[in-house]
Amino acid sequence: MATAPAGTARPRANIRVDLKVIADLIEENARVLDIGCGDGALLDYLEHFKRVDARGIEISQAGVNACVAQGLSVIQGDAETDLRHYPSDAFDYVILSQTLQATYDPKGVLENLVRIGRRAVVSFPNFGVWHVRLRLLVNGRMPVTDSLDTAWYETPNIHLCTIADFDELCEDLGIVVEQGMVLDSRGRPRWLRAPGLLANWLGEQGLFVLKRGTGGAG
Repeated sequence: MATAPAGTARPRANIRVDLKVIADLIEENARVLDIGCGDGALLDYLEHFKRVDARGIEISQAGVNACVAQGLSVIQGDAETDLRHYPSDAFDYVILSQTLQATYDPKGVLENLVRIGRRAVVSFPNFGVWHVRLRLLVNGRMPVTDSLDTAWYETPNIHLCTIADFDELCEDLGIVVEQGMVLDSRGRPRWLRAPGLLANWLGEQGLFVLKRGTGGAG
């Protein structure tokens, strides 16, 4: 595990709006694993302002280096293959922010999230939002939006889904949706527990707090 002494960089009080929304869902002093933690912005915030035991997994070496430079406890790894090695209930919260749609096996990843964490916090761009549907209808081409901001031939997203798709998958897997909200293009929450149809039409992003059901894997 790559680590560096704490306090090597100043904590960042200002983080992306959607990351701040996620941080507000995390209890203080919790054990947290951030999967696909990037440059460590959320981990750094959680460690300094929520006093959590913060750990991270990041696939890119550049991201790992950025995290280590801040004194964060991060390893290089791939959620597709490495989560299976974590014991059940190893963390209070497992976070997967804007990454599910870029995985080859989102079903397997979700199952592991709720296995190794008491709660899983998952966010993703909603492909069912009204203006994406309209652009497909009018132009017949894959849209580029604030949340889906790369052309189809450059995007890392390989399993785009809608909020309705995600709800259905959770139900099929016996995963309990404890909280749900939709975010606008800037990551600001619009509704808590929005009605399904309305959320799927108007939500730019979906954000969910999940837990393993009584019949779930574990």
